[in-house]
This record gives sequence, C-alpha cells and structure tokens, in this order.
Amino acid sequence: MIPAAFDYVRVDSAEAAIAALAAHGDDAKLLAGGMSLIPLMKFRLATPSVLVDIGRVRDLSYIRDGGDHIAIGAMTRHRDVETSDLLAAECGVVRTVAAQVGDNQVRHRGTIGGSVAHGDPASDLPAALLALDATFVAAGANGTREIAAADFFEGFLETALAEGELLTEIRVPKAGDAGFDYQKFNRRAQDWAIVGAVTATVSGTRRVALVNMGSTPIRAREVEAALAAGASFADAAQAAAVGTEPPTDLNASVEYREHLARVLVRRSLEAASA
Repeated sequence: MIPAAFDYVRVDSAEAAIAALAAHGDDAKLLAGGMSLIPLMKFRLATPSVLVDIGRVRDLSYIRDGGDHIAIGAMTRHRDVETSDLLAAECGVVRTVAAQVGDNQVRHRGTIGGSVAHGDPASDLPAALLALDATFVAAGANGTREIAAADFFEGFLETALAEGELLTEIRVPKAGDAGFDYQKFNRRAQDWAIVGAVTATVSGTRRVALVNMGSTPIRAREVEAALAAGASFADAAQAAAVGTEPPTDLNASVEYREHLARVLVRRSLEAASA
C-alpha cells in the first residue's frame, strides 16, 4: 500500500517540533522512528497532511540517573534501552522488555517515546512502564507537564497527550535488583504479542501488567490484590483475566487470550521470584 500524499517538515529541536505542531494543528503527525506510524499510513488508517520529522532531535536521546528514578529521553532507540548498563543495574525490567520489541531492525529504528505515544495495547514497553508507575513528561506551547502512567493511556491508540504536545521524557523508578520478568506469547519473534505479562517489583510490592488484554495496556489489579492477601502465584494468576476486555482477531479468541493471561502471569510471577 502507498500512503496518501503529505507534506514533510524536518526539525532539529523539541522547540521547533512544538512550533510545527502549533502551526499545522490536527493535520500534523510526529515522525520518530516510524515503526508505528508508517504502517498505519500505508494502510490509510492514518492520513496526516503534514509529517514533522523529529528523528534528528538528538537532545531527546539519553538514559540518565535522575536520583530516585532513571530518566529516558523519548527519542532513545529501543536498542539503546536494551543495552543500557544503567538500566541493567537500576531497572532491569525495562531493558529486558525492550529486548523483545519486534526484531533487530525495529529496535534499531524505533524509539521508546514513539511506542508510548502510539498507545497500542499490543506494544511491549507501555505495559512495563505502567507496571512501574512511570511518569511521562510532555512539552507544549504552554510549557511542560508530568503525566502518571495510570492516566496516560486512555483508549485504543489514544493517550493523554494534548494537541500540540510532544512527549519528551520517561521517568521510571529505580528498582535495583528486585525481581522482574516478561512473558510474551506470539507467533513469530517480530510479531506483536498475542498476550504478554509483565511482573515488576516496586518498593517491595509485586506489580503486574498485561499486554493486548484490552483497549489499553492494563494493570492486573485483582492479581496484585490476591498476592497482597497472601495467595500463591498459581492462585493469584487465576484472576489475571478479571476486568479485562481482550479482543478477538485472527490470532486468538477472547477465551484463548484469557487462558494465556492466566498462564503467562503465573509464569511471570514464578520467574520473577526465582
């Protein structure tokens, strides 16, 4: 498929990107690595009249120690996240999940900010960031603001980013060597997850999030509550599908996804405690 015609604007700073968004309004879309947006454009599911290319905004590509958190620039490539020694020491779950995004080509081109801003419930990293209670920093014409991960994902491919805003940074709490794991079930290595389950430990508490079990990445709150009440991993995992609304598609039915959620959550909890 060939995308609809569009104008192209390349910028080299966050300020220039925000100005371009203000100038073109809803007609403009940001292009980072292009791993999410370009396929949508090819199928005419997205038809922006203007693409604002932020691929050369290098000051948004970094992984830094922020004191009680790790700050990751929105333009940081998945490959850089996957190989970060700082994340390995302070928040290994993000590095581990990044290593399972797509294939090598996707990880070398795609950015963590693009994955988050796209808001696809089948994406790997948004669920991990939700489990960690990460904070997202957005910048716009009126300044910057922080958005909690729990408030960021609003619907299918919908986020709390306002018109004209640019996601600039992701802040994840330090977790040290606390247990974590990511279980992903898919047909091929480069495919989206049919279902995924992330376990992370934050301040001594197990957090569990699910991939592709609803219109957004979701926390498995019933599992977390069961664990807090002293349930075994196997018993807690039986609640993995409670409150979810998994889709039916060519890959799986609702019932199959619910079964996968229970199995993958149990495996994730067990692996995180090994």
